[in-house]
Parts: sequence; C-alpha cells; structure tokens
Amino acid sequence: MQLYNKLSAEERRTMIREAGKERLTISFYQYARLGNPELFRNHLFVAFDNLEVLGRIYVAHEGINAQLSIPADRFMEFKNFLDDIYFLKDIRLNIAREQDNESFLKLKVKVRNKIVADGLNDETFDVTNKGQHVNAEQFNALIEDPNTILVDMRNHYETEIGHFKNAWTPDVDTFRESLPIIENEIKQHKEDKKLVMYCTGGIRCEKASAYYKHKGFKDVYQLEGGIIEYHRQVTEKGLENKFRGKNFVFDQRLSEKIGDEVIANCHQCGEPCDTHTNCANDACHLLFIQCDSCKEKYENCCSQECNDIIQLPLEEQKKLRAGHYNSNNIFKKGKSEKLKFKKHV
Repeated sequence: MQLYNKLSAEERRTMIREAGKERLTISFYQYARLGNPELFRNHLFVAFDNLEVLGRIYVAHEGINAQLSIPADRFMEFKNFLDDIYFLKDIRLNIAREQDNESFLKLKVKVRNKIVADGLNDETFDVTNKGQHVNAEQFNALIEDPNTILVDMRNHYETEIGHFKNAWTPDVDTFRESLPIIENEIKQHKEDKKLVMYCTGGIRCEKASAYYKHKGFKDVYQLEGGIIEYHRQVTEKGLENKFRGKNFVFDQRLSEKIGDEVIANCHQCGEPCDTHTNCANDACHLLFIQCDSCKEKYENCCSQECNDIIQLPLEEQKKLRAGHYNSNNIFKKGKSEKLKFKKHV
C-alpha cells in the first residue's frame, strides 16, 4: 500500500498539464479530538491519492488542517468522502477565488503535535470553546464600531501585502509569537471592548478566540471562513469590500487579489509592488517582495550576492551550501539586511 508521495514536483506538473483537467484549490480545517492521528493520516493519504488530490494536510490529536488541489470533476466524490467522516460532515470548504491548476504539486499528509503551532502547554485551555463567528456583513459593521479592537492574526509577510481597514497588524513571524504580544497589548480591555479577529481561512482565529476567552476576554468574535470566505461573500452579495490589497496564500500562487489597491513595495527598489517570490539561490530561498524590473535585474534573487552564486556551476553551489544552516533566513520571511526597502507593518 502506497502511503507516501513518490513523484517529483516536475513529474506531477507534467501529468497535470497532459491531463488537461481543471483543478480547484480548496482549504478546510476542523478542531476535533482524534485518538489515533497516525491511523487517520494513513486513511486520508490512501483516499486522497485515489481521488488525485494534491496538497498539504496536517493531522494532530486536536484535528485537521488542509490546503488542497483537486480535479474539478471529482469534487463531489471528494465531498462525499469527507461527509462520511463524522466530524467533517458538511464542513465548510473554502474554494479559492483565483484558480491555478498547479497550486500544489505533491500530496503531503503529515502528523503534527498540533495543526496550528501555538506554543501553549495549558491543559485547561479548551480549543473548542471558541468566539462568535460573524459573516462578512456583520464583520463590516463590527469593525466600524469604535468599541472594537480589530486584530490581524497573520504574520508580517502576509499583512504587508494586504489587510483590513483599521486593523492592528502585529509585526510577528509566527502565530505562537503573536498570542502573548496581543494579550499584553490589549489586556486592559477585557471587559469594555469587542475583540474581533481575522486570518486567511479562519483556523488561527478559531484557536486564538478560544485562547482569549480562556484568558478572560468577554466579547470575542472571529471572521468566519477568514479572508477567503469574506471575499466570496462581498463579491456575491455586493457588499462593501473593506480589505486593502492582496490575500497571502500558502500555495504556489502566494496571493489572491482582493482589491485593486497595492499597499506594499518592492523590497529592492521601493516601487509599489505586492508580488512575493522566493530567492532563486537554494542556499537562501528567502521569501520577499520583488517587482518585475528587479526580478529581471537580479534573476529572481534577493541580492547581487545571491545572483552571483546562482551563476556558478551546480556542484560549486552545493559545495558552498555544505555544512551551512540556512533555515533562519527562510524562517525570517522577508526580514533580511539585504532588503533595503523592507517595510515593517
């Protein structure tokens, strides 16, 4: 029985193009108590592989978090499979507004300690005791209320290219880092302010809303379905769009256009730009914002130093990478002294 991906990204890309099928990019999550995540993980892999599903799925004792690409003509098969799982029946599926057949090129189903790393070790914290979900119309009304504190629960490289009007966007690298910073900043308003949160698809707010309720905040709300669902609702219902810029997404697309406004700038020249790229130097691979002119000038690299390296023969590049620990550059997405015009949000 095959339980792991065996094809390279390029092999899969070729298969997708030759098949000529339209694919849908979908995300969903659910907090639930799973007794045997490993067994559930194997069950998912076999089923998803048979359904030609690609993507990144995390399974843990606390539930499931999935970002997927599926053939459009197999959507109902996929949904029926989920509906046969008791805690996933009628789960909300966030379908991307902008589709890309190559948004995912591998199927990865991984068991994790948690589906969202939070750094918490509080046994009394109940993630299912969440805040009140609100739709786009309710959310628009809430964020105009002077008694509302609106918090973006995403990371700095996400909020830099897009966020809601009047939102506080903490300059953080990770979700776990944001929790205590936000609590400390607004703890004096536990009783007198409405705490409203949003994120990409809802999963981080789901946990954060439960955490802040646990910490004593009385009036806690979250945008149901996150920015993805908000975009769908304002488009289909003709509501005012209060989101500025693009929505960062965690697949090959890197972003979805929500409005026409460009609120970020190229990290290399400072010109208006909101397109992320990864440095072409495999020893760096830094995620940063790069305009078309700088992309051509530096050949998809974050600096002239990295551009010089990619000109070397591959064997020379491998020798330079040998023994070096580079994950700090990758982890600190968009934060590097090489980036002259990095904007802190």
